[in-house]
Amino acid sequence: MGIFTAILNSTDFRLLASSNLPLQFDVLVVGAGAAGLYAALCLPDRFKVGLIGKDNLPLSASDWAQGGIAAAINPDDSPTLHVEDTLRAGAGLCDKEAVKFLAEQAPRCIESLVELGVGFDRREERLAMTLEAAHSRPRVLHAADTTGRAVVSALTEQVLRRQNIQVITQAFALSLWINPDNGCCQGVSLLYQGRLIWVRAGAVVLATGGGGQVFAQTTNPAVSTGDGVAIAWRSSAILRDLEFVQFHPTALTKPGAPRFLISEAVRGEGAHLVDSQGRRFAFDYHPDGELAPRDIVSRAIFSHLQHTGEPHVWLDMRPIGEEKIQRRFPNIIQVCHQWGIDAFKEPIPVAPAAHYWMGGIQTDLMNRTSIPGLYAIGETASTGVHGANRLASNSLLECIVFGSQMANLEIANSSLLIGNTKQLSQLPITNYQLPIDEITKIEYIRQELPRLVWQSAGICRQQDVLEDAIASVQVWREEFAALKLSQSLLNLQPNRTVELSLPDADRVLRTWGETYNLLDVAYLILKSAAFRTESRGGHYRIDYPTSDPNWQVHTLVQQEKWWTSPMI
Repeated sequence: MGIFTAILNSTDFRLLASSNLPLQFDVLVVGAGAAGLYAALCLPDRFKVGLIGKDNLPLSASDWAQGGIAAAINPDDSPTLHVEDTLRAGAGLCDKEAVKFLAEQAPRCIESLVELGVGFDRREERLAMTLEAAHSRPRVLHAADTTGRAVVSALTEQVLRRQNIQVITQAFALSLWINPDNGCCQGVSLLYQGRLIWVRAGAVVLATGGGGQVFAQTTNPAVSTGDGVAIAWRSSAILRDLEFVQFHPTALTKPGAPRFLISEAVRGEGAHLVDSQGRRFAFDYHPDGELAPRDIVSRAIFSHLQHTGEPHVWLDMRPIGEEKIQRRFPNIIQVCHQWGIDAFKEPIPVAPAAHYWMGGIQTDLMNRTSIPGLYAIGETASTGVHGANRLASNSLLECIVFGSQMANLEIANSSLLIGNTKQLSQLPITNYQLPIDEITKIEYIRQELPRLVWQSAGICRQQDVLEDAIASVQVWREEFAALKLSQSLLNLQPNRTVELSLPDADRVLRTWGETYNLLDVAYLILKSAAFRTESRGGHYRIDYPTSDPNWQVHTLVQQEKWWTSPMI
């Protein structure tokens, strides 16, 4: 549809032509999920902010989040207990300072969300809490079973009311714009309306979410293609712990149906995980059964299915009680009904699927990356709060707590501020015709790559399989780079706008850009998984099935260099 600014549920709608797209902002926020939206709201209102989204608002992994957001606000709870639970789930790789910051800031951020209009469920006058796996107290706030949607919708409405924020939708950030003289990030290149456009900014915030689409089985939406991590890596940012991927134990598994996530909160409220004989098999693998940490439950299901040869296990919600099921999980009930499952009367077929990426762009408590002027928030960042295995419902919390830190942003180079910089000129437009065989090649890689990564870097991994997959991905990366379209787009100098004369140009360019990013994300995950020769948290090696104290270190990546960093 193009670029627009609108107030949700309102007739006030403005459509901007690409020629009216500002070519400079004080701050560019790339990504319109909870992290990007909240960061944009927290930025000082003296800054002119551009908020870039691949799709129309709201559509993000945050919008799909069901379970809730964790915060220690009950009298019998405390940030200290929240810290302890998070560290325990993180399998020895959490940054204690970051976890403490997350837990201590959580109550204040919940207050902020309530003030912004997020309608959390209540029990009388108090906010309602539920228990989720690996939490020692009920501390998960929720809005029925669509908490992410409630948060993102409220934030979106607030963003679209702010005069200093320009929302740019249906735009794809292709690369960072790095100043060759000082190495600072000074903007991005955008694929928008069939063009490649360079947009300057005093600071760039990456909030593009995770990369679940690199796996054939994932609970993530189609937009989760690892864009931020990929473009940061190509600009030499330091990345961290990319091998750690969390596989959610319970995704709807039925032929033809999407891998719809069945929230952890369902098990927290009393649902049973059973096999085809009705036996609660999870207790064979851990004393906490269904409420063990996610990686353990996922491997329990994976192992059980390998033993039985069946395609899925079952999640039985009936022990919760019909009235509570209807009140707490109306969206789950509705989606199951769409696929012919009556969750009031029968169990739901489920199996694990890729859900959350613990690794990402290395950041500090102020969201700063190793590149001056570049910041990262949310799933695309590695803040250190999740370690090797994220504690349930800390993800939305991380988006809000670290998003609030953008209120402290200062732009060192004042010459980049709006009003102090001359409008950038655009160089002559060139045209390009895309051969049909290139479209076919791009679509083939886009289809086959997730299957390869799921088979080689899914729940259980081993060296020879990883190495074979790396070799295959390398071949695809080379073939992709050799495409005429890739040569045309990847060798452009800043300020040159290129218009592509293509049928359905926006769809073709987005598919090309996402495939480019997914190839790099696959390479990074596979290489990192092969590098870490132990099992820990979300990373499980068949050939190294135990945790090694010598590997209680972070994996760091910069360009083609992999190394380890000791825990602080």
